[in-house]
Formats: sequence, structure tokens, C-alpha cells
Amino acid sequence: MEIWINPDCSKCRSALSILDAEAADYTVRRYLDDPPSPDELRAVLARLGLEPWDITRTGEPIAAELGLGSWPRDPQARERWIDALAAHPILIQRPIITADDGHAVIGRTEQAVRDTLPG
Repeated sequence: MEIWINPDCSKCRSALSILDAEAADYTVRRYLDDPPSPDELRAVLARLGLEPWDITRTGEPIAAELGLGSWPRDPQARERWIDALAAHPILIQRPIITADDGHAVIGRTEQAVRDTLPG
């Protein structure tokens, strides 16, 4: 599995602690240093079963600067949102864990992180 983290985020550190305690096999992606492409975001959104606005951190200063609060949340605006997340990865909710079985979660709770573990 892979986990997208910001090392400064307490939820990310907590998720890593759970994975380590369970001896999970995972790779870390520091998504601020290695931003996902629009195609990677589309793939993760499909695995999450969410839309880009569902994983957007709208409280970030850049969100206000871009005016995200007024952007439509509809299929026609989907690519605009994805492009914004790719260009400004700080807007991506974290941590995102992609499990080996094909599903993904936003690992902000212990249960969500545990849901990615095999068996």
C-alpha cells in the first residue's frame, strides 16, 4: 500500500504509527514534495469513490486565494478542481492510503487506517 502524507500533519503521523504497530508493508509519498498528477488524482478519486471537492482542504489560504468557495461542484467543474489539486497539493486532504486490494481511504481516523489492513 501507499500512504500520501505531509510529515507536519498529526493525522499523518498517527496513521503511520498505526501502520507501523501492525507491521504493515507500505511506501510513503510526501505528496507536497512529489505532487500527484491529474491522472493520479483521478485514479485515487475513483478508488476513494469521491469527487475532487470532497478531498479539498478549503480552509487553506490558497483555497481562498483561488476562490474555491464559489466554484461549482458539478461534473463540468470536475477537471478544474483536479487541476487545482495537482497545482496546489497542499489542498489535498491527508493522509490518503491506497490499499493493495484496490480501495483507498482518507486515513483521518484509526478505523479508516485499519480498514486498509489486510485480513
